[in-house]
Amino acid sequence: MTRVAAVDCGTNSIRLLVADVDPDAGTLVDLDRRMTVVRLGQGVDRTGRLAPEALERTFAACRAYAAVIRELGVEKVRFVATSASRDAENREEFVRGVVDILGVEPEVVSGDQEAEFSFTGATRELEGDDEYLVVDIGGGSTEFVVGRAHVRAARSVDVGCVRLTERHVRTDPPSPAEVAAIRADVRAALELAGATVPLREPRTLVGLAGSVTTVAAVALGLEEYDSAAIHRSRVSYEQVAAVTDRLLAATHDERAAIPVMHPGRVDVIVAGALVLREVMEYVGASEVVVSEHDILDGIAHHCAAEAR
Repeated sequence: MTRVAAVDCGTNSIRLLVADVDPDAGTLVDLDRRMTVVRLGQGVDRTGRLAPEALERTFAACRAYAAVIRELGVEKVRFVATSASRDAENREEFVRGVVDILGVEPEVVSGDQEAEFSFTGATRELEGDDEYLVVDIGGGSTEFVVGRAHVRAARSVDVGCVRLTERHVRTDPPSPAEVAAIRADVRAALELAGATVPLREPRTLVGLAGSVTTVAAVALGLEEYDSAAIHRSRVSYEQVAAVTDRLLAATHDERAAIPVMHPGRVDVIVAGALVLREVMEYVGASEVVVSEHDILDGIAHHCAAEAR
């Protein structure tokens, strides 16, 4: 077993997983898993730069994670940065801050690399020989990955929940015109992804990340967020559509009052739910298999394999 720390820094949140991983058996045992909403991608779609306050929120989370990593005696750390830091003009400032705090340079990965990590994390423990369509709805982008044991095709498109919210939403609840604009962006992105990824061929749709797990938690009627209940749950298209309609009609305060809603997701969950619903409609999926294991787990698996 190798003790590794995986950090996934996305547009909306930064997450840490410390785990003991056996690369030969493909097993992973959690020691610590946590998430902090830092909104690193605040304004990036508009300005092209990481905001100073967003950087400071991210560095504060990194300092807290560094303490956990030291305490648990981690052998190897891997830090992966995704959409927001890929797009920003001042990403070197972000890189220097992470190196100073954690002692490792963040890998600003491509969309294809992001897709590979997501696929590995989501499907490593799933049973059966099905081919999967893995959809990872992030803050700045959404990844589509098709594969069985390995990735067959992947595409990253710029329709994440933060990006879409900042681009289109000005009213609370969103107006019909704003919702239509989000849906049009998602449909265009699906056509783009579908040109290189056979989105409609796999029989099993696997959904990842906070938008998907939050929709699932609401659909399941949970009174508090329960990872064990959410992980590997199957949520029907009808349930996803009903939750999306509920969120579309709700005000900020009404969304915030939903017991399973993380405070950092209140503003962007409408766009995230719309992405999920549009994907299911486009591919004709009757249900989505919800996974709590995602890019973070994939990073940990790859990190342990490299440490051998």
